[in-house]
Amino acid sequence: MIDKLDATFRFYQDAANLRAHRQQLIASNIANADTPHFKARDIDFKAVLEGASGGTRAASLITTAPNHMGYSPAGSTMGGEPLLYRTAVQGSVDGNTVDMDVERNQFADNAIHYEANLTFISDQIKTLRAAIQG
Repeated sequence: MIDKLDATFRFYQDAANLRAHRQQLIASNIANADTPHFKARDIDFKAVLEGASGGTRAASLITTAPNHMGYSPAGSTMGGEPLLYRTAVQGSVDGNTVDMDVERNQFADNAIHYEANLTFISDQIKTLRAAIQG
């Protein structure tokens, strides 16, 4: 019984963490809307969540000495899945692919899903507390 609860809460914790990271990516896109040649980034939320909950991890480099460190370019992957570039809906003269309408829509959608996830977790905890207290 405890294992099922732990797995359920772990899933929703992973989902909340991924939503928070995605919110940061979208906010970065919005902040760089006027930066020449900036390419908007996003993640495939479903694929990353499946990778996180399935226990698969990113492949690491083989090290030949204890002092060697595995290398992964900062921000290039998330949960073993690569960060994706958004395709430009309408090209811009300066090469920037940020479309503010798309970014605001994705930002609001992600925020709603994040809030729903937190509400679900809170409701589950309240239900458990009620069951324990009788």
